Amino acid sequence: MSKRSFFGSFFYVGEILVFGKHINKYYIKYGWMLLIGILALVVVDVGQLKVPEFYRLIVNGMNTGKVDLSGTVYAFDMDFLLTNICRPLIIVVFMMVSGRFAWRVCFFGAAVRVERDLRQEMFDRSKELSQSYYQINKVGDLMSLFTNDLETVQDCYGNGVLSFCDALFLGGLALYKMIAMNPKLTLFAVLPMIFLFFSGRTIGKYMTQKWDERQEKFSLLSDFSQESFSGIAVIKAFAKEGKELLAFKKLNKENEKVNVAYTKLSTLLNIFVVLFVESVVCVILGYGGYLVHKGVFNAGEMVEFIGYFTAIVWPIEAVAILIEMTSRAKASLNRISELLDADIDVKDKDGVKHIDSVRGEIEFKHLNFTHPHAPLEALHDVSFHIKAGENIGIIGPTGSGKTTISDLITRTYNVPDNTLFIDGNDVNDISIKDLRKHIAYVPQDNFLFSESIADNITFAEEGQISKERIEEVSKYADIYENIMEFPDKFDTVLGERGVTVSGGQKQRISIARALMKDAEILIMDDSVSAVDTKTEKRIIDSLKKIRKGKTTLLVAHRISTVEKMDRVLFIDDGKVLDFGTHEELLKRCEKYAETVRLQALEDEERGEV
Repeated sequence: MSKRSFFGSFFYVGEILVFGKHINKYYIKYGWMLLIGILALVVVDVGQLKVPEFYRLIVNGMNTGKVDLSGTVYAFDMDFLLTNICRPLIIVVFMMVSGRFAWRVCFFGAAVRVERDLRQEMFDRSKELSQSYYQINKVGDLMSLFTNDLETVQDCYGNGVLSFCDALFLGGLALYKMIAMNPKLTLFAVLPMIFLFFSGRTIGKYMTQKWDERQEKFSLLSDFSQESFSGIAVIKAFAKEGKELLAFKKLNKENEKVNVAYTKLSTLLNIFVVLFVESVVCVILGYGGYLVHKGVFNAGEMVEFIGYFTAIVWPIEAVAILIEMTSRAKASLNRISELLDADIDVKDKDGVKHIDSVRGEIEFKHLNFTHPHAPLEALHDVSFHIKAGENIGIIGPTGSGKTTISDLITRTYNVPDNTLFIDGNDVNDISIKDLRKHIAYVPQDNFLFSESIADNITFAEEGQISKERIEEVSKYADIYENIMEFPDKFDTVLGERGVTVSGGQKQRISIARALMKDAEILIMDDSVSAVDTKTEKRIIDSLKKIRKGKTTLLVAHRISTVEKMDRVLFIDDGKVLDFGTHEELLKRCEKYAETVRLQALEDEERGEV
């Protein structure tokens, strides 16, 4: 009965392997490496269990001068020592060293590959997720998935397979030999170990909860740090360094608190393991010594039995340690699974068209739109038609829906069927990837990468781009002269998010990037707000020159930015108030005319006119 209980406890060892639908496939994919590692581990285990037999021969030979080997009695002399102990022991040691090298390469090599593949899968998923996902989930929390959580899963994958197989083979073989020598002494040694397994299982569940709390606190700390570094200029400008320091101190203290709680629990488990292992050693020495005294064992057999028990101590201790590791890995894998299982809500429907080109005709038909998780409509009954090749200005108060129109054309969000058309085709019937290939976009926040200026400008292009072409688009964007003032010119590496250049320079580099794409549709979302009126005029004149026959949408707040466009779309509170030339809107749209007058007064006060 006790024997069945002990082997039953070995199946619990399987729980130190981290399982889940996103990692199970890697046990199959890298099964060949795991199989080689298991075979190498078995060789090591068999060799390791030969060593106690050599101990028995040496101890008995030294005590009696004779050795019983396979039923034959030999004199314990130098010839016997070299032939039957030293030479075989050298072979065993060589097998163990080679086997340990092999299983380390296989188990840990497979774990590193799993980490690589899982990270790639996570990154690919992140690229497919919509804007609404990133509005809810913060950057710091996501980055912790790619660092701490992924490393935790990787550690458990490699060490989990190792400890499971080692406990199964080494522990099982050692137990078999111990039972063959003395079942009663084996029972005394095994009972505390069974209790250890089940106690560790209970503690492990609690540790999973504690590790999840720790990761949440780490994510908050990471996100606060990232946000503070990004907004360091604002913090300094408002002299709020002290406030930020106190906020960070609070988060750091909470992070410390959950880490200390987890460490205490982990240390308690390790102490618990050592206590039980040492208690078993005491039992073996006590009762085993009694058996030697009674003549049931000789001294050599007693040493051999202790050697077998020592062989299963490491798997037992490793399993106890990995109970703690698996607790962390399960929590981390659950967090990773939330990312991998997140819905991709903006995607192609079945049977979409693949297009090679577009003319640039855009039409909205009675479109209503509400942002995900928003209580109010952003656009209401929006209808207008843009002919291919037109230069269109979109203007309106802050929050009127201008950017939302741009986002819908680029399919950043889902669009209701039969409300938005490109070249007469419902936008939902066109492949999102194909559509975006023919749209160049200058976003409102003018995001730049921490790369060279040339790399930022050629971001949308593949292959080698000529220096002349890069210089040409930078001149159209009126940024060429500024770039040439930098020591490294176009090879100047920008800081994070382009912090090493001014707001106006960021805008113009973003415009150059969009012009480099030379797409049939160009959308510029408030892209000249940080430049002066003269620079703005040069950029707009360049756009009319180089984009003749192509559709351009220019979103702006200033009337002066759009008044020279072919037509102007005036929007307020999510509704289209009017659509026509600047002169037409002045005559028939009172609110537009009022906006023109107010902005003219503001320009006079600033001395711009």
